[in-house]
Amino acid sequence: MGRIEVICGSMFSGKTEELINRVKSSNKSFKVFKPNLDTRNKKNKIESHSKLEIEATTISKPNDILEYKNKFDIIGIDEAQFFSDDIVDICNILANSGVRVIVAGLDMDYSGKPFGPMPFLMAIAEVVTKVHAICNETGEPALYSYRKVENNETIMIGEKKEYMPLSRKAYISKIRKK
Repeated sequence: MGRIEVICGSMFSGKTEELINRVKSSNKSFKVFKPNLDTRNKKNKIESHSKLEIEATTISKPNDILEYKNKFDIIGIDEAQFFSDDIVDICNILANSGVRVIVAGLDMDYSGKPFGPMPFLMAIAEVVTKVHAICNETGEPALYSYRKVENNETIMIGEKKEYMPLSRKAYISKIRKK
């Protein structure tokens, strides 16, 4: 049997870097995917904030991953929160067919609510790793991706200009001030 591993946390916490490190250090055949909504990097690459990068196939729907089901030992999926809930079934199908599935994504959106399919992926995973950035204001572990700009859309692609990682204490303080 395969298995599902989920790497989750706030923005700037090292999720993508952890995904890349796990895939590259495995000495197994692998394929990495990313959603077409993630336009921050080159089309067929994922890159960590520390500039670690790897080839990745850009797809629009999770079902596109199934054509690679029996071709690789490991399937990596970055920014899983941007995929439809179908990603949960796809990960189960892959793991049940013997593939090691490594999924990375934001566990919460900018408003502190569970993001997309991530809570369901965490529920079915054998391993869940929660990584943390360091809060810009308190120096404590950051759980939240605080949106610095006015925009109420759940999905808004951005970087340090638009978001910052905050601890619970700093996040609640900023929310109360709004």
